[in-house]
Amino acid sequence: MLSEGKEELIKNFKLRNIEVEFFERLDQASDRIKKLIGLECTVGVGNSKTLKEMKISEKLRERGNKVYDKTLGKTREEVRELKRQSLLTDWYITGSNAISIEGHIVNIDHSGNRVAAMIYGPDKVIVVVGENKICNTLEDAKNRARNIAAPLNAKRAGYNPPCVELSRCVDCKSSERVCFNDVTIEGQYKKDRMRLFIVSEDIGF
Repeated sequence: MLSEGKEELIKNFKLRNIEVEFFERLDQASDRIKKLIGLECTVGVGNSKTLKEMKISEKLRERGNKVYDKTLGKTREEVRELKRQSLLTDWYITGSNAISIEGHIVNIDHSGNRVAAMIYGPDKVIVVVGENKICNTLEDAKNRARNIAAPLNAKRAGYNPPCVELSRCVDCKSSERVCFNDVTIEGQYKKDRMRLFIVSEDIGF
């Protein structure tokens, strides 16, 4: 991304009460997260290919944090309870489908637990994205979330709505669809609650 685009992005998110930090590598973002989050803190973790590559759940659990990550659940009830508990944590870490230079964070979710935690509940939120998620405008970010991220995430989760084969959204009514919750975060009323970590790598969907 051009340096002027980077400065504009930082400025626009700051105006929306969201601080931005840039990292060259995913492990640097991981180290920063571990420094920010105290050992006594509870942590919710959203289901994200980026965070799986980071192995942040394992790292935080190994050092003693109580981590609520739905992918650790072995039964449907365990998964449901982990989702619920993650809404009450000190920190919530998640990825995102797209962000805009204008200052938006755009996500399409299946059950909605991830976007729910981003909006309200946890005291602090960290959103980790690769530079490949940066879009120029809100319209571009929505297009990316719907036509790139959603089909790939549906396939990753083992669902087969029409967009998996077509590689684009057709606003289907399929029981296999994963795009039930389309949420755009335009800012935070509480300053310093949300941080956006951007890694200079192509990571996740």
